Amino acid sequence: VTIVLDTTPFYAESGGQVGDTGLIISGANTVSVSDTIKSEGHFLHIGSVEQGSISKGDKVSAQIDKDRRMAIMRNHTTAHLLQYALRSVLGDHVHQAGQLVNEKACRFDFNHFSAMTDEEIAKVEEIVNSEIMAAIPVTMQEMPIDEARKLGAMALFGEKYGDTVRVVTAGDSVEFCGGTHISNT
Repeated sequence: VTIVLDTTPFYAESGGQVGDTGLIISGANTVSVSDTIKSEGHFLHIGSVEQGSISKGDKVSAQIDKDRRMAIMRNHTTAHLLQYALRSVLGDHVHQAGQLVNEKACRFDFNHFSAMTDEEIAKVEEIVNSEIMAAIPVTMQEMPIDEARKLGAMALFGEKYGDTVRVVTAGDSVEFCGGTHISNT
């Protein structure tokens, strides 16, 4: 089944971050949500009816899988730290060329002139691990796009942004981002 709610705590797949999973419950009726995606401005909760039935107009409780969400959030914040570290070690030409962030891993695709050396890999790991161990606060702010650019916030090439953007700051990493993040590195 696919369910559209008027409001939802579920994050829909976007920018390389996977969609949330969880439950939608109405009384004794339960739908197990296996994915959440966006389509034409609507969040689509895709799942299977586990018990009973759900009908249009039912009042429901939407519950995300909190443990999975926390793991995704940790990996997503790490993706930001990784991009910062790669740019610090390899140069400002490094930009995200693709990404997958789920509860198990963060895959960060980027272009560079050559394969990374063992020393470069070790330095990137050192920077990311140092940022994690420092438990630096992660902040999220909505602001006019021009103000975000003045802060030096990185945007994904080719992405379309509105007049107001969300900026995520984790230490020296400052990026446009609408995804979910933890409160400190």
